[in-house]
Amino acid sequence: VQLQASGGGLVQAGGSLRLSCAASGRTFSRAMGWFRQAPGKEREFVAGINWGTYYADSVKGRFAISRDSAKNTVYLQMNSLKLEDTAVYYCATGPRAIESGRLATMTDSYDYWGQGTQVTVSS
Repeated sequence: VQLQASGGGLVQAGGSLRLSCAASGRTFSRAMGWFRQAPGKEREFVAGINWGTYYADSVKGRFAISRDSAKNTVYLQMNSLKLEDTAVYYCATGPRAIESGRLATMTDSYDYWGQGTQVTVSS
């Protein structure tokens, strides 16, 4: 599985960005997660999609994850961006991304990762 993340950039606080994650090759799972890692911090779950959608509390109501199955692409629409959203954003998938019927939120559960795309929110 190859994942190609794109769409990051520099945006002012309150603005919006849409990230894309295009998958190619063998796919093991419908599950796809978006994670982010800020400087000096651990990588954290942001949002995920399987048959349903899942969000971290910090982005609920501001971010929306969606899928275009025909394009094998998952999107992360990010609105009302805050300074604390600044991070490198990664998409990830893998056969272990579903645990007990729910989307996994731990990085160890994901086997395939995109290269990351930088999102910088300025004041």
